Amino acid sequence: MTQTYHYATVSKALDELNENGFTYDFNLHEEDIAKNPQKYEIKHIYRYEGDTDPGDEAVVYGIQSTSGKKGVFVAGFAANSITDAAQALINITIKNRIK
Repeated sequence: MTQTYHYATVSKALDELNENGFTYDFNLHEEDIAKNPQKYEIKHIYRYEGDTDPGDEAVVYGIQSTSGKKGVFVAGFAANSITDAAQALINITIKNRIK
């Protein structure tokens, strides 16, 4: 089950996830998420919206791989900042909401 949280900053969300065992940085290996999205489950989602600058918008995912590795993936929210891995996570989120 995906849980959505709201924190004051992205760093606060990352700190909280780290304290809960989400220590791996999936951004460093995003090509695997893009190629194998079925191996990942989103456990937590945090969306941060900047007060004045759309460039400050981000989504923090707490994800777990089928191998048990828990970590985070941070994606920009602007249309031009969505990578293949970020799109795969968006698709997982949509798929899970349809169930």
